[in-house]
Amino acid sequence: MKIGRLTISDRAAAGVYADLSGPEIEKVLSEFFGNGVKFESAIVPDEIPLITAALKKFADELKCDLVVTTGGTGIAARDVTPEATRPILEKELPGFGEIMRVQSFAIIKTAILSRALAGTRGSSLIVNLPGKPRAVRECLEILAPAIREAVAHLRGEDPHK
Repeated sequence: MKIGRLTISDRAAAGVYADLSGPEIEKVLSEFFGNGVKFESAIVPDEIPLITAALKKFADELKCDLVVTTGGTGIAARDVTPEATRPILEKELPGFGEIMRVQSFAIIKTAILSRALAGTRGSSLIVNLPGKPRAVRECLEILAPAIREAVAHLRGEDPHK
């Protein structure tokens, strides 16, 4: 399986602080999918054209089965990840964002401010995650079964084998 991970952060892109959420994505998904996972990664600032270009590269050129973003899903002025993601999706999967918000709300009441979304582009599943490493793990653990099944469907495989 090939997974693209995209960290969206002005400060991480500028080198002001280390990206902790991107490596957490790799750690959690390696635990879930095993050793056969290959990761592609990028860090971009909170700019719609740069986010969109990175998502298209992961899905269209690198043919990643799964593309996971971290950061930019809140309500601050610079949080534009959903605006960069939604226009390039072919099919939106609202259940991903809904379940992340519901389950995360039980842990932190401000989780309802998240605008994370997910969907497909070609044979790639794209999922927006929050920017905090702990939230990345919590959300991926919730989504893991649906991610496995979605990727199998997009590959044309029987997800129940």
